[in-house]
Amino acid sequence: MSDSYIAIDWGSTNLRAWLYLDGRCVDQTRSTAGVTRLDGQTPKQVFQQVIAPWLQHQVPVVMAGMIGSNAGWVSAPYLPCPTSLTGLAHRLTRVDEARPLAAWIIPGLSIDRDDNCNVMRGEETQLTGAWVECPSSLYLLPGTHSKWVRMQDSSVMDFRTVMTGELHHLLLTRSLIGAGIGEQRAAPDVFQRGLEQGFADSDVVRCLFETRAAHVLGRLEKSAVSDWLSGLLIGHEVAQMQRYYQITTATPVTVIGNPALTERYQQALRMAGLRGQALDGDRAFQAGMRSIVNELAN
Repeated sequence: MSDSYIAIDWGSTNLRAWLYLDGRCVDQTRSTAGVTRLDGQTPKQVFQQVIAPWLQHQVPVVMAGMIGSNAGWVSAPYLPCPTSLTGLAHRLTRVDEARPLAAWIIPGLSIDRDDNCNVMRGEETQLTGAWVECPSSLYLLPGTHSKWVRMQDSSVMDFRTVMTGELHHLLLTRSLIGAGIGEQRAAPDVFQRGLEQGFADSDVVRCLFETRAAHVLGRLEKSAVSDWLSGLLIGHEVAQMQRYYQITTATPVTVIGNPALTERYQQALRMAGLRGQALDGDRAFQAGMRSIVNELAN
């Protein structure tokens, strides 16, 4: 494989694709046709629509994310951890239906132990790029399902998932906590107080209903419920994972994601007395794809 290729990040709700020619990104596109939002189309049909403007280049395609799950196009088996990120390029799953282009899906990673059952898809590509750009012994990938990943050299040794982002969304949109709160506005001071509460109180389940009571009784502005809840959940997550991985100031945490969200987590890490450094999620993904493509070429 050369340095001309198509990289696709195909998740549950969105699809993003980039065309690289001679190592340079010359075009990109995005779609809302994630694997759970195909609207009656098959993955093959969506794929053909996405790459149609680029078909003339006849370059190979590498895909990552939920497209390789059992709900996607072709199931790409999980690789059990510990596993080396440098070996991902030789464990890809070929997608025969993608012809006339040669296409592959990057495998996910799994943990299957009595004390930890976990899977990831898509994050392994970001981790591969992060290892190239910013080697670390501990990575944090915040999002709908935050991943905390412990490394040893280039190998993923262990990881945990915390459903902070999804829980925040569900509580605001599907629970009594969000009932009647109206439009939400940024409230940095409220987020900070939420962080403090999340760190100080281990009983976060009890605190959730108190969030409802606080805005009903006028102690919390209704427009600030989202930021309070975000701080509470992120603070609890960081405190919990600091204990689980026994993180000290000697262990910098590399946070991979979009800048707005990584800043929230860095704020939480600072409150915990920990060192954090940020790496843009798109940059990590692109670096990971480039590394995998280069490895395939060797």
